[in-house]
Amino acid sequence: MTAIEQLKQRMADVGTLQSSAAVLEWDQQTHMPPAGAERRSSQLALLSKLGHEMLTSTETGRLLAEAERGADALDADSDDAAYLRVARRDFDKAAKLPTKLVEEIAQVTALAHEQWAAARAGNDYKRFAPWLEKILDLERQVTDHLGYKNERYDALLDNYEPEMTAAQVRVMFDALKAPVVDLVKAIASRGPDAVNMEPLRRDFDEEKQRRFNESVIRAFGYDFNRGRQDRAVHPFCTSFTRDDVRITTRYDRNFLPMALFGTIHETGHALYDMGVAAKFDGNVLGGGASLGIHESQSRFWENLVGRSRGFWTHFYPALQAEFPVLGDVDVETFYRAINRVEPSLIRVEADEITYNLHIMLRFEMEVDLLDGRLSVSDAPDAWNEKCRQYLGLTPPDDARGILQDVHWSFGGIGYFPTYTLGNVISVQLYEAANQSLDGRIPDLIARGEFLVIREWLGQNVHQWGRKYTPAELVTRCTGRPPTPEPYLRYLKTKFGDIYGL
Repeated sequence: MTAIEQLKQRMADVGTLQSSAAVLEWDQQTHMPPAGAERRSSQLALLSKLGHEMLTSTETGRLLAEAERGADALDADSDDAAYLRVARRDFDKAAKLPTKLVEEIAQVTALAHEQWAAARAGNDYKRFAPWLEKILDLERQVTDHLGYKNERYDALLDNYEPEMTAAQVRVMFDALKAPVVDLVKAIASRGPDAVNMEPLRRDFDEEKQRRFNESVIRAFGYDFNRGRQDRAVHPFCTSFTRDDVRITTRYDRNFLPMALFGTIHETGHALYDMGVAAKFDGNVLGGGASLGIHESQSRFWENLVGRSRGFWTHFYPALQAEFPVLGDVDVETFYRAINRVEPSLIRVEADEITYNLHIMLRFEMEVDLLDGRLSVSDAPDAWNEKCRQYLGLTPPDDARGILQDVHWSFGGIGYFPTYTLGNVISVQLYEAANQSLDGRIPDLIARGEFLVIREWLGQNVHQWGRKYTPAELVTRCTGRPPTPEPYLRYLKTKFGDIYGL
């Protein structure tokens, strides 16, 4: 075999170890009994150690260097040229981290997840606080090993959104903050009764919710021969291969949107993973270009499709048939209810406009915690103060405040900004797709014809995996890098219509 062929085989073995660890992580969050956490943490630590040692070994470095010596002969847009670029990035970043640190992070976060879940259920921040201290210490060590030019956060953000910096995140937030706040104020001026959410808080049997939600995602193209849905404390999607992509959700019998939009959101992630070209499966080019691109897919299906008027023109009769309790609620009232704008405590239940305020809050918290300007013990009070500042609300307890999200328990510091970036990119992609399809997307949605939309995303976004950088991919699809203007225009148009602004 040539050097690049040997390199691909070796990196595929690394990927197999990583996907094996992902299976254990999925099991921990869905089926594993709590008492299994101690042993599970050791299993995950060992797999992380073996994968890291193989990835950063002298042999991997030798094969990579040998393969790169022939890179000049490759077409710059070829799969192999992209493979070498991505493999070099992965190798160089991993080689900076001691295997012992990687192993410890895997073990600590496996244990921390169980402590977070119990702390959230019991509204007991003090139970999770020591674990958050450990995770922050480990993540600071990661930043020291990886290095950073301006601030610690950049080193971690780069793991989720390559080449993006905290300074660029702030520019994005600055562009969004004033228009979003102005829009919230304008909507608030219409009064609390402008949109009624009562229909969403009736009694909805959980099994019927599951049945209806799965009928929706089947229509989108989620293939249950290649995936499954389970319950989890915090919804997520995980991909072991493009033919084994699993989603989770959670239910509230008295709040329909929780499982409905959680399921649609995670399906957006899953369709992306299922749509990566088969030739990239088990290859470093498999998976998404970045978390921002991944979030653009989940937000595309959740918001631009699932919260659209046309979507409910098609699906509302089936929902009413499943839940006769909605028999006295017309489709327009329901559509307005699921799009009501009102500051709320829980991020995953937030409306499209105030959602970004949740992300700004978390970003600022993460930067301060990582840099040591904010202590773990003072974090709940800081969280509550930022809630008052951004949302005008005070969490009544930590379970609905600082403990609500799973990310810190698995060391996902640097992840949150990708949600807002995903919002921005989703609209940019929607506009490009709609233009390419001669403006037919609203009509296709209203007829329940989602295949054409999914095929456009598959051809333009999904199939490429990690072959292109996020900015390159968005530019290829839309003609320019990510920009907030289309997103802001969408928010003003949609909610101006709903609230008569």
